[in-house]
Amino acid sequence: MIKKLQTRFIRIAVISLTVAMVLVVGIVNVANWISVRRELSDTLNLLAESEAFPVPDFRRENATASGTERNAAEEQQGEEKQQEEEEQPPRPFNPSRHVRNMVSESAWFSGLLNEKGDVKQVLMERIENLDEEEARELIRKAAAQGQTEGMIQDYLYRVREAANGNREVVMLSCETRLTAVRTIIMISAIACAGGILLAWILVTLFSRKAIEPTIRNMEQQKQFITNASHELKTPLTVIATNMELLQMETEDNPWVSSTLKQTATMAKLVDELVYLSRMEEENPALRMEPLDPGRLLEETAEPFIAVAESSGREMTVAAEKNMQMTGDRGSLQRLMSTLCDNAVKYAPEGPILAEIRSDGRNIVFQVSNPVETPLTKQQCDQLFDRFFRLDKSRNKDQKSGFGIGLAIAAAIVEKHGGKISAAMDGDRLAFTCILPKEQKRINS
Repeated sequence: MIKKLQTRFIRIAVISLTVAMVLVVGIVNVANWISVRRELSDTLNLLAESEAFPVPDFRRENATASGTERNAAEEQQGEEKQQEEEEQPPRPFNPSRHVRNMVSESAWFSGLLNEKGDVKQVLMERIENLDEEEARELIRKAAAQGQTEGMIQDYLYRVREAANGNREVVMLSCETRLTAVRTIIMISAIACAGGILLAWILVTLFSRKAIEPTIRNMEQQKQFITNASHELKTPLTVIATNMELLQMETEDNPWVSSTLKQTATMAKLVDELVYLSRMEEENPALRMEPLDPGRLLEETAEPFIAVAESSGREMTVAAEKNMQMTGDRGSLQRLMSTLCDNAVKYAPEGPILAEIRSDGRNIVFQVSNPVETPLTKQQCDQLFDRFFRLDKSRNKDQKSGFGIGLAIAAAIVEKHGGKISAAMDGDRLAFTCILPKEQKRINS
């Protein structure tokens, strides 16, 4: 129980820290990328919109080249439109100093495409380490995307319409800024992973101290149960002895018989509380030894088969042969008898099945029986709580128990490093225990 509590505390703490660190790192990197993307977009806007941008006179060359292909009227109209555009005063443009510095430090190139999408001319005065053919291919890809702005590889591009159906493409190299963004992402990811690892180590080291008050309370509860149980044993023994003597003197006395019955019930409850308290200790006294769990189940289930047959029900045991595992024989036998007794006691009718098989490194032990009313998932999980009974009135009849047997079964499975669960399979309730085959040998 203490190890489970400690593991749960470590898991919750590490998951919480991981989520917080990932969120912080993610927000920082997203904000950084938004800022860089805005700066690059502003730089590209300045390059594309500024009249001072030394774009070659694509319009004039295009008008001259297309003069032989168009009639005189169209050529004259184009020249008049070009003259009007040249006579227009330049638009005021006041970029910030940071953007102007970005322009002066940036590498970019531009190109002109005709109506057919062919690259007619490329301006590459402000970029290095890029040949003209690669530049033309990038310009064609940017124009083919059909967007006015976007990203291709490490280039941010802007497409604008020019005269006579032509298009001008400006491409800004973002390699330096993107490399810086990627470096920040990598460094923050490494820092985040290192922080998570460090947090896990520190939480693991100090988790015991963090849950120490809870552990102290649990230990005090266990010690109280153990001490109270031992203190109850003596008066219960005296009461039982006196009642037996009275029964010998006054036979068939209903008061004496009832007292003896209740004394025996209370003595059994005390024994189970003591056993549960011992099983929930951090290092219980278990003797691990090699055993055949299939044969152990056949031996344990034999009396329950007879009880089921006497009440007109059928119980079947399916045990795989020649299996080997390491475990405490006494506690495993008690686990099997608890689940078999539970099935025989509460199954209204129909077959009861107890089976055990090998599954890789584990042994799977399962007991299933039909139930009158299907249980919810919450009720299935509550079956392993102490003193839990489906009968909320807690009236005791001949079939009711203390509600502690399944808690003992869960403690036994946990001390063997396994898992136990209860679930509905159609109209049948199935208890499944998964036990590892190998255990550390512990001497009591």
